Amino acid sequence: MKNNVVRSPLFYVGDKYKLIREIKNHFPNNIQRFVEPFVGGGSVFMNVDAKEFLLNDLDSNIIAIHQMLCHYATNTDDFFSKVDALVERYGLSCSYKKDIVPNELKKEFVKTFYARFNKAGYEKLRDDYNKSTSRDVFILYVLLIYGFNRMIRFNKQGNFNLPVGNVDMNQNTINALNDYFNLVITKLPRWYNFDFEQFIDEIYLGPNDLIYLDPPYLITFSEYNKYWNDETEIRLLNLLNRLNDNNIRFAISNVTHYKGKVNEIFLEWSQQYHSHPIKSNYISYHDNTTKTFTEVLITNY
Repeated sequence: MKNNVVRSPLFYVGDKYKLIREIKNHFPNNIQRFVEPFVGGGSVFMNVDAKEFLLNDLDSNIIAIHQMLCHYATNTDDFFSKVDALVERYGLSCSYKKDIVPNELKKEFVKTFYARFNKAGYEKLRDDYNKSTSRDVFILYVLLIYGFNRMIRFNKQGNFNLPVGNVDMNQNTINALNDYFNLVITKLPRWYNFDFEQFIDEIYLGPNDLIYLDPPYLITFSEYNKYWNDETEIRLLNLLNRLNDNNIRFAISNVTHYKGKVNEIFLEWSQQYHSHPIKSNYISYHDNTTKTFTEVLITNY
């Protein structure tokens, strides 16, 4: 584990892996239940100490992948055997085991040789997944690992449509998987697939619990923000006010300023609580221009 910080094997876009040490500085020491309504890839819960972990996401595919990985945590040999079989069947590279990409391809496509090598096999795997009635979540995870920027993206017809990425099943992925397997055996997370408000209504919360929220950011753009708007932002902030009234601790990450935009709704709301500036790692794969942004962590304790 690098600097005692571990990263989720989902490599989620915008995850808090690089910021977790800074964010944790503002978490209380005594956490009975650690609750995440927007768990995403899970890098935060993996790096937090608590007695219980209650984790939710609206994206059913994200939760299905987490549940699948938890299932294999006590039988990792079976997991990696299935990976090997799938990789071999579709002729994909697997650099953590052996480098099979020809040197000629590496010389011709210096920065994209994995994408060039894996393109045909990846597209066949993606096509087989989309045609399948069962939609095996294990295959979806492998598609994520070999896909562009390791995102989960479906078109309007419900087909996974991410192109091949310039990555493969490498040593970083294996390390992240092993860290995840080791941690969930002891943390025993409980998974939920609800809207954030319904999730909070489903569980009992006490004064020793901590809710950490990393919702979609209202003023930035990514694949995961497209269903978020002013109405959902206000609904979330009203929920946090109710939790505060009931002495439930929360910490919420958000971006207040981004490329000339200001999240006035969040800024005005946050003035009643404690604001902690955070050095942001926000990335948009749709926009590589220089960005000016301000990320904060708001706490009610």
